[in-house]
Amino acid sequence: MRVIITRPAREANKWAAALSDTGYDAVALPLVEVAPAPDPHSVAAAWQGLGGFDAAMFVSGNAVEHFFTSNMAVAQVFTALSAMKIRAFATGPGTVAALLRAGAESEWIDAPGQDSQQFDSEALWAVMGSRVRPGYKVLVVRGLGAAAPEASSTEGHGRDWFANQVLAAGGSVDYVVAYQRMVVRLQGDECALAQQAASDGSVWMFSSSEAIGNLVASCPGQHWGLAKSVVTHPRIGDAARKAGFGVVIESRPSLASLLASIESLQ
Repeated sequence: MRVIITRPAREANKWAAALSDTGYDAVALPLVEVAPAPDPHSVAAAWQGLGGFDAAMFVSGNAVEHFFTSNMAVAQVFTALSAMKIRAFATGPGTVAALLRAGAESEWIDAPGQDSQQFDSEALWAVMGSRVRPGYKVLVVRGLGAAAPEASSTEGHGRDWFANQVLAAGGSVDYVVAYQRMVVRLQGDECALAQQAASDGSVWMFSSSEAIGNLVASCPGQHWGLAKSVVTHPRIGDAARKAGFGVVIESRPSLASLLASIESLQ
């Protein structure tokens, strides 16, 4: 069985290699491209004001990596020895891993447990929501999507549910865009592969609704009723069904869970 990995190039190649090691014909077909922040001055200002926050919430591993890459000279944060007593919030294990690579200590990271049924804002809030009190200040580090040109280049979009919970508890929220997602359009052989994989029994793996939108825009008029997909969140599943995918399976975003979901489609 062929499995199509649609994550950004680096992550797609990593997952394709892992699936290939288990015997699958795994193909990296990136449908999301990540680029640095459109306004690096805003990121620099966020670093300078970081000590004024109680926590920084990172929406993804990309948010962590681009935020830290922009400020490699600054002293460590999210550690016991840091002068800034600020915690890091993460929605899942990929973001936690990125924080650890950036030098954060696990004791200063709040995230859903490895056994969580879902890795998202709701699961994160269940872990740390009780900590938020009136006056609690959170910086949300997120991305700017190519599909939302009306969004501010410094505020971006995403994780609004989490921000609303903080506000409802009496806290305050600021935002900074650490990266941007670019429009991806498949060309030539990539288009041919996508069209073939729409009906030949291939399994599409989606970890982003934006990837689905880019795929549909790349193949106008393509019928997806025979296509199979594995998605890592119910909202992504909704996007796949709206696009017309005939089979949509939801899975936790771990290799073992994804393998089990793929095997269920054989």
